[in-house]
Order: sequence, then C-alpha cells, then structure tokens
Amino acid sequence: MAQTLSINLSKEIHLASRPIGLPKLNDFILVEKKIPEVKEEEVLVQNIWMSVDPYMRGRMDDSPSYIPPFKLDSPLEGSAIGKVISSKSTKFTEGEYVISMFGWREAFVSQAKYLKKLNLTDMPNSLPIELHLSILGNAGLTAYAALFRIANLKPSEKVFISGATGAVGSVACALAKSIGCYVVGTAGSEEKRKWLEKELKIDVAINYNDTRFSESITQAFPQGIDVYLENAGGEQLRVALDNMKQFGRIAFSGMIDGYNNVTQKPGPSNLFQIIKKSLKLEGFISTNHQDLNESFLNCAYQLLNSGKLKWNHSVSEGIESSPQAMIDLFTGKSFGKTLVKLSAS
Repeated sequence: MAQTLSINLSKEIHLASRPIGLPKLNDFILVEKKIPEVKEEEVLVQNIWMSVDPYMRGRMDDSPSYIPPFKLDSPLEGSAIGKVISSKSTKFTEGEYVISMFGWREAFVSQAKYLKKLNLTDMPNSLPIELHLSILGNAGLTAYAALFRIANLKPSEKVFISGATGAVGSVACALAKSIGCYVVGTAGSEEKRKWLEKELKIDVAINYNDTRFSESITQAFPQGIDVYLENAGGEQLRVALDNMKQFGRIAFSGMIDGYNNVTQKPGPSNLFQIIKKSLKLEGFISTNHQDLNESFLNCAYQLLNSGKLKWNHSVSEGIESSPQAMIDLFTGKSFGKTLVKLSAS
C-alpha cells in the first residue's frame, strides 16, 4: 500500500535543555520533521492521543534509572494511541489502532515489532478509546499490581491511598472498595476531595494541604492502616508511617513530591517506625508486572460496567500544548490523568 501523501510532515516536541527543578517552557522546543518513506515491515501511524506521566520528569535528567534518559534535541517519548495510515507489514492494516511509546509527535514510521494492536472488541460499548492510556492502561495496572501483588491486600482491610484523584490512585480506590475495604484517599483541593467522596464513594477523603492533615489521618484510622499505596512522598509518607499497623504493608509506585527537587531532601524523621512496627515496604514499576494485565482488565471491565470505576481526564489540544500539560501536572493544575489530544480518530 502506498504511503498516504496527506501526511508527510510531523510536529514533534524535543527536549531543548535539561530542567533544573520544575520544567519550564523553554526546556522544550517544537520541531517539524519530514516523515520518511514506509519500508518493508514498517507502519505509518498518526497519533490521536498521548499520555503525559510523572515518571517522564526523571527521564529529563541525565542520570541512571530503570529507563534511559531522554536525549537532548530529540523527541520525547511516551505512550500514545494512534491510527495506522499505511502499512507494509502483515501484522497491521490501515485503519487499525495501535499503542506505542512514540508519543510527543503527531505521526511516525516504526517497525511493526514496536507497536501493539489495540483490541477494542472486549471493551464495554461507548467507552472512549483514550481510557487505554489512563485507567485501562499502565496506570490501572500499576494500581492493581500495587494492591494485590505487592501489598497482598485482603478484603475488609484499612487502606490509605495518596494522590487518590490521579490515574493510579483513582483505580486503586475502586479496586479496594470492590473487595470491601475501608478506603481513605488524599487530594490537593476541595474540588478533588469532594469528587473522591461523591464519585468514587470512598469512606473518607482528605485535603493534604489542610493544616490539620496529620490529625485528620489519625482520626480516619483509629485502629491503624493495613496497606498504604504511596504516590506522593513527603509529609504524606511521614504521616502514613506514624499510623501504620503492626506488620502493615506499603507499596511505592511513585513519590511525585520530590520529582522536581534541585537537591535531595532528607527522608522522614520517623523511619524507625519501619522497624518498630515490622513494616514491609516495596517499590515497583508496572513493566515488571505485565503478566497481570489480563486479570486486571477483566476486573476493570466489571467495575466499569457496574459504574464503580470512574475517571477524570485533564485534556490539552494539539502537540504544541504538551509542554504546558507537563508543567500543569507538577503544579497541581491537572485533575486525574493528563492527556493530549493530537488529532481526530
């Protein structure tokens, strides 16, 4: 099949400089590139949606981690949903939807082996495709792995979830409630706090900016916390440690509080609680738990059909809006999963 001539240029967001602290708009640059010819076993994809994720901040630094850093003067990378425009691979046909790590660009040509076909046949009717970048994607899988593999959550336990309005936290709330757990979650504004109680129907929602935050957590857990899902770090981790039960478990999926620190802050002053209470702490990344994806999706579809799994997306329009969307993610302006809509489906 010949390459579609109407898509021969692609706008991309490149990393212009490595941020010091919170990223700034001039750390990014918009570049227009010519799309190369599609060769054998390659596919031309036009991106429709792309994800903006907290972990990307770490990749902007030139330091070793579980994933290589972004290169300067090169397009950033991230998960995206796109539509096949042209294919010279037997694995994909024109019009199919794929998920890739080639976000932060409008279109691209890739070898077929780097793309994953998006199966929409099992997805409940009328649900938006972009859910596969939020609650049905790695964010949802992260919540599922955190609770049921890392923390070994059991029915009726007492659960504390920081960042509960985020993509990971909101799924975790729904999963924990679905097995009869008592769930307390945190949010950064009164609007978000009310959403947790009204839409997700968790037992208690607390604004972590409240001056009485520590006291509120203690009041919400008079008998202590069995499981804490850590998405925030900082003061929320300190308060959680003080309120953990004996033999409590903490799953670390993120610590967004410190992602933009210029210098490393010392850890909580109450780390002795780990020994005193015989706590189990474990960090993890979702890519090491892909074997759980099928069971997670089965569970998520059931919760969606029953109306127990809700979502909220902060959506920006156009590739040019991506840098600001990244900044908004770290300044508390976003609500739920941060997405950028690139083109019509």
